[in-house]
Amino acid sequence: MSVLSDYHVHTTFSGDGETAAEAMIRHAIELGLEHLCLTDHMDYDYRDGDVCFEFDPREYFHHLEQLRAKYREQIDLQIGVELGLRPYLAARHHSLVFSCPFDFVIGSVHLVNSRDPYYPSYFKNRDEFDAYMEYFECCLHNIEAYSNFDAFGHLDYVIRYGPNRDRYYSYDLFRGIIDEILRLLVRKDIALEVNTTGYRYGLGAPNPGRDILLRYRELGGKLITIGSDAHKAEHLAWRFDDAAELIKSCGFSSYYTFHRRVPTEVPL
Repeated sequence: MSVLSDYHVHTTFSGDGETAAEAMIRHAIELGLEHLCLTDHMDYDYRDGDVCFEFDPREYFHHLEQLRAKYREQIDLQIGVELGLRPYLAARHHSLVFSCPFDFVIGSVHLVNSRDPYYPSYFKNRDEFDAYMEYFECCLHNIEAYSNFDAFGHLDYVIRYGPNRDRYYSYDLFRGIIDEILRLLVRKDIALEVNTTGYRYGLGAPNPGRDILLRYRELGGKLITIGSDAHKAEHLAWRFDDAAELIKSCGFSSYYTFHRRVPTEVPL
């Protein structure tokens, strides 16, 4: 495996996580990973469904620091968090980010005007193009509202769940709004995550795919992180070799890991 760092992983601290942190760490060691960053969900005020995506940061840190010490000779464990971005939560997110010495912070959009595209109700009685456009517009507004995070997660998350998924979707259809997002990420030195869950959803590509990665590079983007978005151990490092080949074919020669929110370049 050419990529030995998984920087988007969930445990049972996430409301939808299925694997305890220690079991996830042990499986990462079995796979030969050298770096693992646990990034459990913190989606404040999530109401679209019956899952709570909040945890106690102090309890989280205390538990993971003990595990970091226990396995320090076997794997480099970093402690991260995935923020569920919403513009009105900017101040609350800022307090959270500085409440603990996080190594890595992902900013992601899961709720679009209080609705999660994960649920079919988001797409009910509306045109798929409009549903996708609303998602991208929400991404842009969120990054404009709050940007103290290190990587933007799964840029085109919405296409995993659309009625036709990526059948009628392309970067060109949404070029204007996606370019605005990418320019903003470049300007703010925020990494673009390559999230391999897209492969698991049968998209044939990660989120985002080739065209967006090429455009990100054209616009001056250099910071790439790679994450499986695993919620259970068997999905750790999912198709990382395929992701690495794609990233290299788009002109990138490295990806990045983070410690205390400082990026380190890792050759592909």
